[in-house]
Amino acid sequence: MSETRSELPVDTSPEAVFPPTGATPAAKPMKGDLTQGPILKTLIAFSIPMLIGNVIQSLNGSINAIWVGRLIGESALAATANANNVMFLLFGAVFGFGMATTVRVGHHFGARDLDAARASFGTGLGFCTIIAVGAGIIGWFWTPSLLRLLSTPEESQLQALAYLRVIFVIMPLGTISMLVSMGLRGAGDAKTPLYAMILTVLLDIVLNPLLIRGYGPIPSLGIAGSAIATGFANFVGSAAMITTMYLRDLPLRLRGPELGHLIPKSRELAFVVTKGIPMGAQMLIISSAGLVMIGLVNREGLLTAAAYGAALQLWNYIQMPSLALGSGVSAMVAQNVGAGNHTRVGRITLIGIAANVVMTGVLAALLLMFDRPMLALFLGADSPAVPIARHMQLIVTWSFILTGATMIQVGTMRAYGVVFLPLVALLIALYGARLGFYFVAYPLLGADALWWAYPFGSVAAVALMSAAWAWTRKRQQAGAFETVAR
Repeated sequence: MSETRSELPVDTSPEAVFPPTGATPAAKPMKGDLTQGPILKTLIAFSIPMLIGNVIQSLNGSINAIWVGRLIGESALAATANANNVMFLLFGAVFGFGMATTVRVGHHFGARDLDAARASFGTGLGFCTIIAVGAGIIGWFWTPSLLRLLSTPEESQLQALAYLRVIFVIMPLGTISMLVSMGLRGAGDAKTPLYAMILTVLLDIVLNPLLIRGYGPIPSLGIAGSAIATGFANFVGSAAMITTMYLRDLPLRLRGPELGHLIPKSRELAFVVTKGIPMGAQMLIISSAGLVMIGLVNREGLLTAAAYGAALQLWNYIQMPSLALGSGVSAMVAQNVGAGNHTRVGRITLIGIAANVVMTGVLAALLLMFDRPMLALFLGADSPAVPIARHMQLIVTWSFILTGATMIQVGTMRAYGVVFLPLVALLIALYGARLGFYFVAYPLLGADALWWAYPFGSVAAVALMSAAWAWTRKRQQAGAFETVAR
């Protein structure tokens, strides 16, 4: 199919964004359209707001970790590292359904079917909120057993319990914020979620020290205060984003009878569930493998656990470009699939991988050059955990360039509805290769086996994911995905 499309209206009202059948389009492309224009320029313009949002979100987590580490101590920092990995595990399940919703919204948006896009968005939002409420209730009671299962250091267990239970209570708020943001990106809007994220982070940074230490009439809540601050900030940010949707009359806002879309509809729910479960399983494999690594790190003692917690903060930044680019590629491909514009997909993927190598490589080099002062922010300049963290940084950091390439490939396959092959590839790479390397090499390398397991697993992931993408590309060329959005 030709890449050239008829020019579309710039007016952002629903009637203009999706003109009635037979209407004559205006002279300029529509807002949020990712199916035309220069690929690199479009990808970067769409991904930069997500990158900024990811960096700001990670900066928020880092600043909160600094508050926790400096105001409470190393045991509290280790506690938040354990708790945050648990939350990533639980959000992974919801994230899969959210990604399926985003893909479906992108398909319908690319096909210019606004009613179907709203139905998909409402179904995903309502369904994921129900799941989040249930997970929060179960998590509240399961937390003590889970922390014991993770071999959480005894010095950190009570603090991790208090922190994690509050996080479980506010989990539905985080889910709503995540689903609304992802839905908007599926419709080509990456700026509204960015503005909401900025507001959320500013509030969280200000409230964290106030609720941890207390001030005036505000009581000292310790580590639980950090979680409460995050919950309140998420509530305000979500409310602001939803309000903006209605004030600006954005395409995915639901009004009147459209609010009924929040009750999951069978057709849309079928797509969200059948594609979302494998997508969520991908996240669960990633997060569960991370939890296993946390458990293995904890066995090396408190200093290694604290060093690992600080290193994770920096590794979050290194992965930001690939996360943004992967999401951008997925949104672009989903819209192009919905529009039947398959010829652009291969170039979108290759350009996304190249952009990831440049952006992630530069960031990794900068973080390695200045790792000592950055690690000192979390641990203190004189902490004996700093040399341990620097050592693991030197071994692990470069592997995230390879990991980023797999994120781009997964984003493309996800937009085509190919979800089981990436799932199998991740399972083999993270459990068979990464953890397998650790158990084989530990008798020879000791704790270093933990750090060398990262690049070994990344190489395996690139090889497996490249094979999966080649199969997907071959199937696409044979016409297997022509009706994927119908």
